[in-house]
Amino acid sequence: MYDPRLSVIGERLSGISRIIVVSSGKGGVGKSLIASTISLLLARRGFKVGLLDLDFTSPTTHVVLGARGIHPSEDRGIVPPTVHGIKYMSLIFYLGDQLAPLRGSELSNALLEVLSVILWGNIDFLIIDMPPGISDPMLDVLKYVRGARFLIVTSPSKMAFETVRKLLLLLKSLKAPVIGVIENMKMDESEYVRREVEALGEIFLGEIHFDRKLEESLGSVSKLLETGFAREVEEIIQRILTP
Repeated sequence: MYDPRLSVIGERLSGISRIIVVSSGKGGVGKSLIASTISLLLARRGFKVGLLDLDFTSPTTHVVLGARGIHPSEDRGIVPPTVHGIKYMSLIFYLGDQLAPLRGSELSNALLEVLSVILWGNIDFLIIDMPPGISDPMLDVLKYVRGARFLIVTSPSKMAFETVRKLLLLLKSLKAPVIGVIENMKMDESEYVRREVEALGEIFLGEIHFDRKLEESLGSVSKLLETGFAREVEEIIQRILTP
């Protein structure tokens, strides 16, 4: 049966110049922190930016942004609140501290609903923070979010990269555009991830070194943007923006 939300999704996303899907396939690699920081740094450069947290079970971008006491409004759709210059939308606004134990078709239905009701307007970038795993949300984003490009995050762990490898192979098989791969939480001089990424024919965007001061900056955007972590993310953004 035809779902009318599918045509609405295209309309909702039509004013967005570039959609970057930050994904990993693996949890615990710092994906949400990187997605949030990229959004903040792009906004600081003067771009109009949206950030969408699509983690249905454990959204965390609000912790990074210190987004408390704010809520979306409604105007024939959901209007995201602006946080630190970013149009920000997260299921935390509706879930609070509750879990959303969705599965299968319920996940797909929830994702379609989210994509069809949010009013982003005309913006330069929409950063989508994906949940971990290569499952329904990833497959639905590949199917329904036209023009999305994928930014992949891994840790130096060989086990983490094995999941990332499978994701990269999936994206390649579907001819989905991959911006490149970021190695986060780097603690040594190993070239393992770089070699493996380049062997797959993908772009290795760079390393972000483990920053012991990062944890104490969470919730304070001014502190976050002064960290070594943010400086290295800034360098990666420059590589992404440079043709």
